[in-house]
Amino acid sequence: MSGFSNFAVSFSIVSILSGCLTLYGTGMNTGGPAMIIWGWPVVGLLTLCVGLAMAEICSSYPTAGGLYYWSAKLARTRGPAWSWFTGWFNFLGQVAVTAGVDYGAAFFTNAFLTLQFGIEASPEHTMEIFAVILLAHGLLNTLGVRLVAVLNNLSVWWHLVGVAAIVGALVLLPDQHASASFVFTEFVNNTGFQNQFYVAMLGLLMAQYTLTGYDASAHMTEETHDAARSGPRGIVNAITVSLVAGWVLLLGITFAIRDYDGALNSDTGVPPAQIFIDAIGADGAKLLLLIVIGAQFFCGMASVTANSRMIYAFSRDGALPGSRLWHRIDPRTQTPTNAVWMATGGALLLGLPALWNTTAYTAVTSISVIGLYISYVIPVYLRLRQGEDFPRGPWHLGRWSRPIGVVAVGWTAVITVLFMLPTVSPITAESFNYTPVAVAVVLGFAGLWWLASARHWFTGPHVQSTPPEPDARDTELEVR
Repeated sequence: MSGFSNFAVSFSIVSILSGCLTLYGTGMNTGGPAMIIWGWPVVGLLTLCVGLAMAEICSSYPTAGGLYYWSAKLARTRGPAWSWFTGWFNFLGQVAVTAGVDYGAAFFTNAFLTLQFGIEASPEHTMEIFAVILLAHGLLNTLGVRLVAVLNNLSVWWHLVGVAAIVGALVLLPDQHASASFVFTEFVNNTGFQNQFYVAMLGLLMAQYTLTGYDASAHMTEETHDAARSGPRGIVNAITVSLVAGWVLLLGITFAIRDYDGALNSDTGVPPAQIFIDAIGADGAKLLLLIVIGAQFFCGMASVTANSRMIYAFSRDGALPGSRLWHRIDPRTQTPTNAVWMATGGALLLGLPALWNTTAYTAVTSISVIGLYISYVIPVYLRLRQGEDFPRGPWHLGRWSRPIGVVAVGWTAVITVLFMLPTVSPITAESFNYTPVAVAVVLGFAGLWWLASARHWFTGPHVQSTPPEPDARDTELEVR
């Protein structure tokens, strides 16, 4: 992959047209326009600190294992244990992101089918579409990394042109727009909780869920030219471009709202779809929905790509049950095909509770945030402990390393607690946030396996860090 293709994978997984729109209804209920508009830049800047701290480490250790490899290299003591739990948290987050993205795509596809053919937007139909999308992403990812790279490059332009088309349509075509005071100051609480600050904090989930997955640039470094520079740039550029374009998108959609309650209770089950209909009519709304669905499809495909590489690298070191099966490489495409199907199968299982749990999608997105960000920040914390002993790569933060790392660790601690808390009141079996249960099950399994067996044989990643710029002589000797 080129440096641009490496950036494209992360940018496609961040996917502002996926995260922003699939959780837009959640944002409308937890804080409303005020939190949607102001929560985005706040979360974006804090997320950028996490990404910068990760990028510096990526420059020193560009490998497919990424985060769990970094933990093993940076830990002063008990490196295998740090590596083990970093990998398991990352595995949980990667699978949850794939589930969240593709289930979101199923939501929007079902909304389009409702408008076009009158098909009911039921949980059963959404689950069927979800399974088909996962199958398509699995098949595409078995065809080789070159096809994936081409589609991810296309995804970048699809997202940027798509955002411009959606915002342009919502700004130019409607004969009236919401007032600036409504967009920037209106606070809405439909959660049942009385504490407004608590509700406002819950409203940050939309932005934080969207701004995840940029570790994909690290996982793809073994397949990227000039990895020690391209990987870090991919991480930082994916966050920065998404931060700017995402805020433009949210402003365009929020100014287009005409009937707030009508959008939340739409027959399509997707508030942005109803906002499109109210603003530019049914035909125009269908076109915008197709743009969104295309972006979400690209996002899910990139997510499966990154997820499968993490599974491949982790199982290469024997850290997953059935590791021999998951790290096999297809001799024709040089792709970890079995890891691809593990990624899609795990995502399907994680999404199944949506058949009976009304807050299941929120739970899946919370799981992805918690799993990924804990795995992001463990190596950052270990890097802080190293201080000046940290071996800097060609891309680094200089004297800003410590303050940025401290902010990254602190913010991750806040969101880890926040997104495990209840999201609606009263709490019932149908509205229960099962995030803590899913996290506890995976962490409990990894912990018990570690204590019972893995601590005796898991010594950390065996793969060596890819040299930043091997010269021709080194390459020739390696071939010989």
